[in-house]
Amino acid sequence: MSAVVVVLSILLSLLFVATGGIKVLSVPPSPAIRDHLGIRPELWRLIGVLEAAGGVGLLAGFVVPLLGVAASIGLVLLMIGAIVSRVRVSDSAAAISVDVLVLALVLGLVAARTFA
Repeated sequence: MSAVVVVLSILLSLLFVATGGIKVLSVPPSPAIRDHLGIRPELWRLIGVLEAAGGVGLLAGFVVPLLGVAASIGLVLLMIGAIVSRVRVSDSAAAISVDVLVLALVLGLVAARTFA
């Protein structure tokens, strides 16, 4: 397993477990972001659970590589949804670019896991 896969998996795992937990626990400013994006509280919590599960799945990928690939693909889909949600409400380019950067990192992890 390459150093790129290890580093990206750990960093992205920490990111998604944290952001997922913030959504599930409704830690401020999470509810304000949810309301700004027009997402129902139940869906917001589900997104948080999926983010956290994806982050854990990235770490589980060290033991079961296919699980790491599946988690990465799931996180790609979540990030596409995040970008679409931000575009839909006309968020700033700066806000959208953060999600695009995270998407690029997850896509890089997918590529590194798949083609390494």
